[in-house]
Amino acid sequence: MTGVTIVGFDADDTLWHNERFFQDTQARFTALLADHAEPDHLAERLLAAEKRNIGRYGYGIKGFVLSMIETAIEVTDRNVPAEVIERLLDAGREMLAHPIELLPHAREAVESVAASHRVVLITKGDLLDQERKLAQSGLGDLFDGVEIVSEKTPARYAEIFARHGDGPGHGMMVGNSMRSDVVPMIEAGGWGVHVPHDLAWDLEHAETPVSAPRYRVLDDLGGLAWLIAQVG
Repeated sequence: MTGVTIVGFDADDTLWHNERFFQDTQARFTALLADHAEPDHLAERLLAAEKRNIGRYGYGIKGFVLSMIETAIEVTDRNVPAEVIERLLDAGREMLAHPIELLPHAREAVESVAASHRVVLITKGDLLDQERKLAQSGLGDLFDGVEIVSEKTPARYAEIFARHGDGPGHGMMVGNSMRSDVVPMIEAGGWGVHVPHDLAWDLEHAETPVSAPRYRVLDDLGGLAWLIAQVG
């Protein structure tokens, strides 16, 4: 057996918008603490808190809000007003309730690939929030499987693509994150397809595997069916 038989799709900022809500909330966070820290310094402190807390809280909105609160406590020397904490919690609730907006060609791409291949959604983040977004997206019935994981690693991809299909050697992972979607899938022996998004979280950057024979890049999901046909 040769060729691609199973395709994995990332969710956030691959199928629907996500990062822009984080950046909008971070702008509100910056404004709330403007009297205590310069924007660049505050952004550095928040990013450091997020990186430090991934192992505790995982990925997603809840961990982001807790990291904002932690940073606010730090930069105000524990004198952050209760109103600021309240407004950060409100911002988190708004993010958790925000309606889903599909990216261009998302539905057509999943439908087209699902007609001839097994398709699996593979995403990081909070379980309840990711389930909510998938339900609201209207794409749930198109997938043969859904995997909500704490990290995307070569070993995790190998296990998922073996359990849902013919192994990573016959698999393709499609996503906007070089660090999470592309590089580890290629290291697992599969195809890694990068579909860049205009906005990207700093912690998702990684060196582009330009020399890897199974690395591909698409401007948007509209070219995915053609690419799969080309690589077999």
